Amino acid sequence: MKRDIVLIDEEKCNGCGDCINNCAEGAIEIIDGKAKLINEIYCDGLGACLGHCPQDAISIEQRDAPDFDEEAVNGHLANIGREPLNAGHQPAPQSKPHAAGGGCPSARVIQRDVSAQCCDVSSNENAQSMLAQWPVQLTLIPPTAPFLQNADLLIAADCAPFAYPRFHEKFLKGKALVIGCPKLDDLDFYIEKLTNIFTQANIKSITIAHMEVPCCFGLNHAVDQALESSKIKIPVEEITIGIEGEIK
Repeated sequence: MKRDIVLIDEEKCNGCGDCINNCAEGAIEIIDGKAKLINEIYCDGLGACLGHCPQDAISIEQRDAPDFDEEAVNGHLANIGREPLNAGHQPAPQSKPHAAGGGCPSARVIQRDVSAQCCDVSSNENAQSMLAQWPVQLTLIPPTAPFLQNADLLIAADCAPFAYPRFHEKFLKGKALVIGCPKLDDLDFYIEKLTNIFTQANIKSITIAHMEVPCCFGLNHAVDQALESSKIKIPVEEITIGIEGEIK
């Protein structure tokens, strides 16, 4: 039976292991310095590992493969000392090889009410997070996620929240967040995903927060291309953060 399943290009793979931590089923291992799918029945075809490969060595293909076996996966996870999947884990829909959600904990959509929380980090050492949703990785967020609907959208480079100490208070409060790295990830995929978000989510405004390093300006390019593709006009604000933590 043909179904969606992970394909690993061993010529591109450098054995970094980033994909292993992002495979909830434990289906990938590093063998002889390369990532390998150890058993096809462990792979659900969700592709949660796709956006975490800096070498772009992982893709989803349709091929003849045995069905995903949740019971076998849970036995395998128990053997390697990891938590079992939630009951009712579903493999990815066959028509959407990049779909986010299902049984991968990193892709489970969550929305929180943070409107009443304090976010003044200068006066409150117990300040609360202003992150009102999960996931945040652009690769994992479905364009139909409820927290995107009619939202003010913050598109941030991965490094920005670490460089700028008041990120939650200054930028994140009241916004939906997506993060990504235009240097390490697939920029064409970003453009496609943002186009779908702009088309489906009725975004009210866009704030781009990126670092001053040249590669980070790829986020601006992705947003510009997605707006052009979607033919939707949305106001955009750009914020550049220096590597020493200052706003440029």
